[in-house]
Amino acid sequence: MSGPSQSEPVGVVLAVDPDRFADVIEAARQAGLTVTGELPTLGALSGTIAEDRIPALRAVAGVESVDRDRTVGLPPPDSPLQ
Repeated sequence: MSGPSQSEPVGVVLAVDPDRFADVIEAARQAGLTVTGELPTLGALSGTIAEDRIPALRAVAGVESVDRDRTVGLPPPDSPLQ
């Protein structure tokens, strides 16, 4: 990992090669990812990383996609939009 990052951390969800999960997760950590969840059978993991380190994360061999974590709000059950 090159020097300290100056940007704010963002939540990300990664799809990775499940056959190389252990190697990919270690390389992702070295790229700056703080892992918060692992689903090795599905080839997915979540974590936080400085926004300016996302390109380095995408370049990790075995990382198939990097998506920002999103929050979705649903109306309450008694809302007329249901």
